[in-house]
Amino acid sequence: TSNDQSPAVTTELSIETETLGTIIDRVVSYLRNEEGELLQQLIATLPHTEIASLLDALPPEATLALWELLPGKVAAQTLPHLGETSRNTLLDILEEEELIEAAGMMSTTDLANLLNNMPDAQTEQILSHLDDDYRHRLGMVLNFPQGSAGRLMNRDVVSVRKNVTLAVVLRWLRRHNSLPPRTDALMVIDEAGHYLGRLPMDILITSQPELLVEEAMIAGSDVVRADNDGREVAHLFQRRDLASVAVIDESQKLVGRITTDEVMSLLRIEADEQVLKPRGMKESDELFAPILPSAIRRGLWLGINLATVFLAAWVIGRFEAALDQIVALAILLPVVASMGGIAGSQTLALTLLGMTLERIAPANVFWLVRKELAVGLLNGLVWALVVGVVAYLWFGSWGIGLVIAAAMTINLVAAAASGVLVPLTLKRLGADPALSGAVVLTTVTDIVGFLSFLGLATLFLL
Repeated sequence: TSNDQSPAVTTELSIETETLGTIIDRVVSYLRNEEGELLQQLIATLPHTEIASLLDALPPEATLALWELLPGKVAAQTLPHLGETSRNTLLDILEEEELIEAAGMMSTTDLANLLNNMPDAQTEQILSHLDDDYRHRLGMVLNFPQGSAGRLMNRDVVSVRKNVTLAVVLRWLRRHNSLPPRTDALMVIDEAGHYLGRLPMDILITSQPELLVEEAMIAGSDVVRADNDGREVAHLFQRRDLASVAVIDESQKLVGRITTDEVMSLLRIEADEQVLKPRGMKESDELFAPILPSAIRRGLWLGINLATVFLAAWVIGRFEAALDQIVALAILLPVVASMGGIAGSQTLALTLLGMTLERIAPANVFWLVRKELAVGLLNGLVWALVVGVVAYLWFGSWGIGLVIAAAMTINLVAAAASGVLVPLTLKRLGADPALSGAVVLTTVTDIVGFLSFLGLATLFLL
């Protein structure tokens, strides 16, 4: 008997532990060999969020072929989680009836996010076919600003009154076939719908049944307003290790809740932005996006970078005489600039992370600058010694060794300071430090490195 069961157990475990890369290989193989049944069996084992990641990772033709095999409800749950390129590709081919049917299967939060990225004509078509109650609930979500807690929240929340016993609550819950996913607590409200606190499920189950809800609940627990910034809510979840939090409107009435599901989705988007923005890209720049739009988006950033390179080249041109007389300067020039750029990017990455997690405040910014200056000085002295010795052994000149050592020390200290001050300054000026910080930092380290190295060489070697 055990021999008959072991293959099934092994197959189930292999699916659970399979990486997205191996799943992509299997999907492409099934599509190429027209093995639709095996592909549908694989899809049945995947959550809709992983199916969305899979669709985003496939070329357009494979995306369309896989989409055709998705059951209606799975497709409806997957559509709001797709990246911009995949979503737009599918919206262009979906019939009006298919789109309306999918919309009716989505949560109000998912549909609101989808409508924000759709043409007005398609949006009007969907809204006109929704029933009055659903359209009313959707309208409440759409009234909140994009990126707010109101857009992030889920309106599927179980609430109870404060003046009933736990026994009554338990009997009422047993009449439900199921509860909303991630229900770790019931929200307590008064007769007018004002939020009073939360009743955790473990307290509900383990407390005496004759207790009133108001006696067992946690009053004044964590709560957010619907107009709070969604990123602030995500940071609250991180700091306080929350599983869910109530969302209230300006009159303190309960309007929904936010769970770890919504927060994880937001954090994934933030993580993608941290990787893509410093390179001048955004989430819509997927690997398999069309060639022309990708080239245009990235080409603009390359043009900005080219302008900064010409600025650095102009600085080098001011020392043409020194470079003509001492060839070693031209050979060693990239060393100073490269070391400064790497040191600065390390500090910049840590500063951007601190800003994202709201760990940098006016009270600690000067301490942070001093700390990074000390790190830059220490690394500058150590590696300046190494480079100085290498330069002496290479060119047989202590003068060149001392000049590059001094220039590297100066540049690493400047890079450390810039890594903190550049993003903070850009944020104060209203610019996005994640998008423009790397360009400004590279320009600073290049110019400081070239000026210090060639300037010192001009002063002491010519």
